[in-house]
Amino acid sequence: MRTLVLPALIIGFSVVVIWASLQLDLSPPMIVGESMQPRVFPIVLMIINMGLAVALALQYRIAPPKQIRLEGRSTWGTIALFGVFFVLTVYVDMIIAIAATVFLMCLLWGERRLPVALAVSVLTPTTVFLLFDKVLQIRFPRGLFTNWYYG
Repeated sequence: MRTLVLPALIIGFSVVVIWASLQLDLSPPMIVGESMQPRVFPIVLMIINMGLAVALALQYRIAPPKQIRLEGRSTWGTIALFGVFFVLTVYVDMIIAIAATVFLMCLLWGERRLPVALAVSVLTPTTVFLLFDKVLQIRFPRGLFTNWYYG
């Protein structure tokens, strides 16, 4: 029964997010056109989240997890990197923040090949930026890189 607490919390959180998303007003057609309403995206994510929580509960039922030791340096370093990401996003640029955070996280979690960590830290924000800018047509907040790119 103890193993079902986490999946139940995930499902409960997902239901709350779905409820909150359903409270959003519909966007006029002139803003979203024929595309998806903004409230659909979090609902779809939470439905996927609930499906994964059910899969987790089933996995716990089949093979209960063994006792694990608490993580140390890498876990607390990752939490600190979230703070670094926030500061860089607010005061520098979100794309630069993603690149720096991904690079430092690669090193923190044990990647010893600097070219690989550098490639991941360049390709990840580039892909995210192009996906949002070109495919979804969503602009990032202004910063050093985005001011240069958007003009």
